[in-house]
Amino acid sequence: MRAFILTGPGEYAVEDVPSPEAAPGEVVVDVERAGVCGTDVEFFTGEMAYLRQGHAAYPMRIGHEWAGTVSATGAGVDRAWLGRRVTGDTMLGDGTCHRCRGGRQHLCEARQEVGIRGGRAGALAERLAVPASSLRALPEGVDAELGALVEPGGNALRVAQAVAVRPGERVLVLGPGTIGSLAALFLRAAGAEVHVLGPSEPALEFVRSLGFDRAWTAGTLPDLPYDAVVDATNGVRMPALALDVVEPGGRLAYIGLSGEPSRIDTRTLVLKDVTAVGVLSASPALDATIAAYASGAVDPRPLVAATVGLDAVGPVLAGERPVGAGPGPKIHVDPRRML
Repeated sequence: MRAFILTGPGEYAVEDVPSPEAAPGEVVVDVERAGVCGTDVEFFTGEMAYLRQGHAAYPMRIGHEWAGTVSATGAGVDRAWLGRRVTGDTMLGDGTCHRCRGGRQHLCEARQEVGIRGGRAGALAERLAVPASSLRALPEGVDAELGALVEPGGNALRVAQAVAVRPGERVLVLGPGTIGSLAALFLRAAGAEVHVLGPSEPALEFVRSLGFDRAWTAGTLPDLPYDAVVDATNGVRMPALALDVVEPGGRLAYIGLSGEPSRIDTRTLVLKDVTAVGVLSASPALDATIAAYASGAVDPRPLVAATVGLDAVGPVLAGERPVGAGPGPKIHVDPRRML
């Protein structure tokens, strides 16, 4: 099969590699869509922390946002999975530790992460092998495009849940990228008055096209009481800004990561009686995300700017926009396409 391989920082190839076989407890999925994520870009540039920590190494096959159809099952797997359109959890715990037994396999110290950690091959290939236990069936109406948006959507939904908005409350989302835009959609669906902060007016054009008219830059942000703030940026100063602008007694959710340590003043946190939550992984929210997409409560399709083949992945990782791409922040890959 054809697969996209990262061989080093800024180095890649599309290669013919052996197709995976379904080991006991696993399935093989024919990949129909895979998303390109900021984490993939960090592996491309060599900046991803896992490379320094020994959790990942080149050569590697990236891709952790995906959807496809089960084409083979291994021993011990219910054959009813065959022919089902699915997506799957990125985080694969060892199943035996205290965290896994407590339902927090996404925090397992020994976890693999599909296309990210522990040598588990990712979805930028024609086929993918994953544990059957990680699968999520996609209902009718949730096609491959939506299925490949479940993983980023799950992260965004967890952020929205973390700030626990009530209808009519005012929420500020820092960052108009994929996670920030999805979080804004989930927060709006929950009845919040959503504001979005971006680095520039051009960066805000897309979220405005989604109907978020309260979109600001640092110079235009109104001095309003924000009941909750979501930081979905990689800006080193943004966590502190979130704490500065949130109302006393308000809620903060942090999901963005900067390239260097970011700091908040815990004196402000305490004196404002603020609740702050960090979010890692979509795992606990995958089912709820699928349900939101299936019901139409949230429509993430506008985020997909273009769908390309494996041969175009390298330039996308290097920052090139595909010819004819729309305004959305997300690029999808169809491994079956030759261009």
